[in-house]
Amino acid sequence: MEKFRQYLNYIAIVLILLSLGSLLIWPYKKIIALLLGLVGAAALVTYIFLNLPALKKGFKRKSFIYSSNSIVIVALVLTILFVINSFFARHHHRFDFTETKLHSLSDQSVQVLKNLKKDINIKSFFREGNFNRAKMENLLKIYNYHSKNIKYEFIDPDKNPGMVKRYDITEDGTTIFESGDKDSRITSTSEEDMTNAIVKISREKKKAIYFLEGHGEVSIEVSEERGFSIAKEELEKLAYEVKKLTLALSATFPEDCSLLVIGGAEKDLLPNELETIRNYISKGGKVFFMVDPENAPGFKSFLVEYGIKLEDDLIVDTVSRLMGGDYFMPFVSEYELHDITKKFRYATFFPFARSVNTAEEKPEGISVSILAKTSPNSWSERQLTEGEVTFNKDKDVAGPVSIAAVLTVKQKEEAVEDKPVEVKEKDITPAEGNRKEEKEEGGKESKVNPEARLAVFGDSDFATNRYYNLSGNGNFFLNTVNWLTEEADLISIQLKTSSPRTIHLSATQGRVLFFVSVIFLPLVVVVTGISVWVRRRSL
Repeated sequence: MEKFRQYLNYIAIVLILLSLGSLLIWPYKKIIALLLGLVGAAALVTYIFLNLPALKKGFKRKSFIYSSNSIVIVALVLTILFVINSFFARHHHRFDFTETKLHSLSDQSVQVLKNLKKDINIKSFFREGNFNRAKMENLLKIYNYHSKNIKYEFIDPDKNPGMVKRYDITEDGTTIFESGDKDSRITSTSEEDMTNAIVKISREKKKAIYFLEGHGEVSIEVSEERGFSIAKEELEKLAYEVKKLTLALSATFPEDCSLLVIGGAEKDLLPNELETIRNYISKGGKVFFMVDPENAPGFKSFLVEYGIKLEDDLIVDTVSRLMGGDYFMPFVSEYELHDITKKFRYATFFPFARSVNTAEEKPEGISVSILAKTSPNSWSERQLTEGEVTFNKDKDVAGPVSIAAVLTVKQKEEAVEDKPVEVKEKDITPAEGNRKEEKEEGGKESKVNPEARLAVFGDSDFATNRYYNLSGNGNFFLNTVNWLTEEADLISIQLKTSSPRTIHLSATQGRVLFFVSVIFLPLVVVVTGISVWVRRRSL
């Protein structure tokens, strides 16, 4: 009995530890953990009651006081560490110290995630041996860090054949995005594809983009070099509906038209077609003009109405020769400040382009911005001959030369007649009665159309299949389309690349580095050790 009383405290501690251990191992068996904990607590209380006189004497000893102080300090330190750990577990922050922010999302992706209102469920089908799984997992963790609406899980196709059949998975590394009744899938691990997939299923409805045809324009159906098939595919990845439009057969625009693209028309549009476009713009329409040199001269007088002057010239750039092109492929590396070019650092090339300037007289309510200019080594060639092209300071215009411009058209208020509506007098509130009197006095209401947006580029080849993937051409095209359709979240995301960290040494520098690091420094250590050993032996 005496030994039981002495060791009862150890028994109590063991029972309490067993209670905590069983709760961690078998969380669903809480009754066992509770019973062990209660028995342990009862044993501890019994031990204190049976050994109360001895404990009182022990509390007065100096060793106990010193030990208790140490215990209190240790407990305090552990409590502080627990509180700090709990705080950072709930409120953590990621730091990316790489120069190009390889482990961070772009501002565009972060903005998309902040605007999410619905949960996005992501299912990644990766085999255990797939080397891209770690990259995808790290990327999904970053997405989840910026938005708790991102839920993800990894599924091994080999262990879950039912899920593979349900989602029709045919390729390892496929990721499914779901939100409500919408879904999208990708087979890459790039941030751009992931963000665009999230945007695609989170948008309420698709916007339609119409490409004009019937005047020799570049076709979206052509997959050869002079075609817009790649541009079409990239737009569809961003959840746009891409269609063709023939204005000659219709006097009005389709109601779902969010943007009209006129790419590389070779012949002039008919007067009624231009009038239809003019009416479309007057109602807040968006149009993307890509006008090549010496083609469709009628656009020159049409665009002057909106403060844009198309020059009858050809841009020559000697810098493009150094970049692997010819003199007729202007090179653009610096851009004017605009939402389209914000944080855009790619170079772009415009084969066989004309200059685009602001008109001398800008119409009221129109705001024009130059978007891109060529290098100072370029010029506007005004003598379009088959002979040798040289700069003539009397006739040509020295660079930089404007090659692209955008503008906004602030719409005027339109008067709309009220339609008489029968309303019972007793159902009219005083405020509504005042509004009714105001309408009766004026007889009309004002209506303001949305702001129209136009983009005018002096070249269409830059977005064709041949040049779309050349440097930043494709990104520049998509950025312009997204700005025109007022889809700022879809501004194209630039790929991140790590900067090389290599050191180039000459043969002499290599030999010196080898001698110092491999021979001299180890020899110094050996000599020092031997000298110390000899001195200690002589003492």
